[in-house]
Amino acid sequence: MDKAQILIASNRGPVSFSITEDGELEHRRGGGGLVSGMISVATEIDSIWVCAALSEADRRAAAESPGARLDLEYDLDGMRVHMLDIPEETFQGAYTGVANSTLWFLQHMMYDTPNKPSFGSGFRRRWEDYTAYNNAFAEALVSGAADNARVAVQDYHLALVPRILRARRPDLRIAHFSHTPWAPPEYFRLLPDDIARELLAGMLGADRLGFLSPRWADAFLRCCAEILRADVDFRSRTVEYGGRVIRVGVHALGADEAGLRESAAEPLVAVRRETLEELVGDTRLIVRVDRTELSKNIVRGLEAYRELLLAHPEWRGRVTHLAFAYPSRGDVPEYREYTDRVLRVAKEINEEFATAEWTPLILEVNDDYQRSLASFQLADVLLVNPIRDGMNLVAKEGPVLSERDSVLVLSREAGAADELGEYALTVNPYDTVETAEALHRALSMSAAERRTRRERLAEAAVALPPRRWFQDQLRSLG
Repeated sequence: MDKAQILIASNRGPVSFSITEDGELEHRRGGGGLVSGMISVATEIDSIWVCAALSEADRRAAAESPGARLDLEYDLDGMRVHMLDIPEETFQGAYTGVANSTLWFLQHMMYDTPNKPSFGSGFRRRWEDYTAYNNAFAEALVSGAADNARVAVQDYHLALVPRILRARRPDLRIAHFSHTPWAPPEYFRLLPDDIARELLAGMLGADRLGFLSPRWADAFLRCCAEILRADVDFRSRTVEYGGRVIRVGVHALGADEAGLRESAAEPLVAVRRETLEELVGDTRLIVRVDRTELSKNIVRGLEAYRELLLAHPEWRGRVTHLAFAYPSRGDVPEYREYTDRVLRVAKEINEEFATAEWTPLILEVNDDYQRSLASFQLADVLLVNPIRDGMNLVAKEGPVLSERDSVLVLSREAGAADELGEYALTVNPYDTVETAEALHRALSMSAAERRTRRERLAEAAVALPPRRWFQDQLRSLG
């Protein structure tokens, strides 16, 4: 089979499959600016994208494609995609048990430490699954890579892949990019010592490691220095380990302005906008758009809105909070419990403040991209208050599409605060009183200040669009 000069590896691929009512397979391209940006580069160069089958339809598509190469069976608009059908038990142990239930909680510093984690023999078995999962990706990359090819490995699901590749194919030039925050060594040490070292050493098999924020890059460097005792130069962001020098870079992913505007111009967005306008009447709008993810801090955002209505009753009947949260990781118990809590708090707010003429909060827990785009256009205030976030593209997409010069209320713990903090109203995500006062200030702000802030936010938001973000990483490999 043909070999590629550029290989991309990620858990979720650029296409997904579903089964129609008549039993046929149909596919659709992944959404979002990041995927679009990477696809646009991948289709112009000699590349293969290696990913995992995430559903029964994906598994069937992989099984029916020669060598699991989807592009040999389906028209993927120039993309070459190798989809791995990893055994279900291995996949669940690696993806749910380690990546989403351990590494995600670790990097976002989200553990309820009096109760979790507890690393017993069950975790060790799941770690074996994680290792097998990473080995399956490495095998596919080794077999698909031309001599001296460049490999771009994505995220915490595949942290061991660089070192495996380095041992098998020292000719390859390898990058790994982390889309999450990175925990400082004091927290990273929650992991068993041997696994913490294995994870760091796995990533250091790369030639270059990328992070979304200087904060996350520096935290990784500290882990290398304190846990691996590696020789770290914090000024140049390099790590000397295993006789090699690994470079650490910061690439702050921006919004895809052209793609956003094209999507926002679709007729269905106008329909969603009309529906929203009918719902909220002439009230001012506070908007949030999130996954129901623990790190997104939706409950404290709702509690801050309640604080606003209590501390500033003049806004009652004059403001509506549109909270759009779409389901995430329903296979993790903590996520199901959190979604239930979001629904409960939202109901309490409406019961406390609603009148016959006014519904203070409209919460929708379902995925509707067109509705999200319409809400960005209509927002007077955009609330983005994560406890901890690698970047947060909503904070960047909202100002680009805003037609009412929306004010961004932004958590200082989002990676995006590095670039947007000067023009947003930044808040401590745990302080609901401060967040409520920021919402009040945003709603009360003069038109001139709103416009200036929004223009600066939009300019900063698109400084490194996904296509260039990915190209820069490939170029950094030579």
